[in-house]
Amino acid sequence: MDAYGIGRIFSMTASMDDIDPLREVFGDRIAFIAFPNFRDPDRRRAHGDSYVDVVRAYHAHGARIVKFWAAPRGRDFAREAGDPTLFNLDSPARLRTMELAGELGMRCMVHVADPDTWFATRYSDASLYGTKRSHFDTLEAVLERFPSLKWVAAHMGGSPEDLDFLDGLLSRHANLWIDASATKWVVRELSRHPPERVRAFFVRWHGRILFGSDNVTSDEHLTTGEKSHEMAKKADSEEAAFDLYASRYWALRTMFETDWHGESPIADPDLAMVDPQRFAPGDAPLMRGIALPRPVLDTFYAEAADAFMAD
Repeated sequence: MDAYGIGRIFSMTASMDDIDPLREVFGDRIAFIAFPNFRDPDRRRAHGDSYVDVVRAYHAHGARIVKFWAAPRGRDFAREAGDPTLFNLDSPARLRTMELAGELGMRCMVHVADPDTWFATRYSDASLYGTKRSHFDTLEAVLERFPSLKWVAAHMGGSPEDLDFLDGLLSRHANLWIDASATKWVVRELSRHPPERVRAFFVRWHGRILFGSDNVTSDEHLTTGEKSHEMAKKADSEEAAFDLYASRYWALRTMFETDWHGESPIADPDLAMVDPQRFAPGDAPLMRGIALPRPVLDTFYAEAADAFMAD
């Protein structure tokens, strides 16, 4: 954070037991997002009716944002849990949680859809996962149902591949913001557009786009031996972990602040997943800078987030 000018972060901290220890380290440089316990083996409890109690508890710890994860692969988890609607954005339990968020004066954060590369491969069965656009139909219905709630759709709204679609989405819903997190995905897809098109999008919607990295941090990066999940496998020492996190901040700042063109520092297995004849799993895509104007950068980096959180 110090090396790349990050003054304050909003963290999806999986356990409330970690909040006080993290505050001891970060002080007022960290704020928290209410987040369900993905480690709970009882998914119906963790992501169903009990989430309202989790949100109340996070709110008591100072959290002012509620996260709703609605990625298509949640449908696999939902079927395994015995409730196919469990991760639907408009499930009864989630609608009740949104009502509570409004009562508590909280904002809502949503992960909707996933990369086009995933819909072309792992989500190719539309009878199971739906089409990408169908996920946005549900999001728009929720945005209309709760117009007084402020929403942020993570990962360039879930559609960095289609800026025209995002133009329409933001035009239709004044209560919606988006963020630029999920660095690997965002760098790859924004760099496929002409830089002037991306720049025009950020200029048009400055104030409604927030900076974000989606850095997945883990103490397992500092240990040797078998790792429990894929992200933990990406680093096995303090030095490697620093490089892992720094690569995200470097890529984002370089893309948004300069006109640098070159290979992204982030390996991107999606390239090989879609086109294994051309790419290996460790290959990286082209990254193209868009050199945003200074006033737009100032809004993007800080002012938009301040406005989003303001009452």
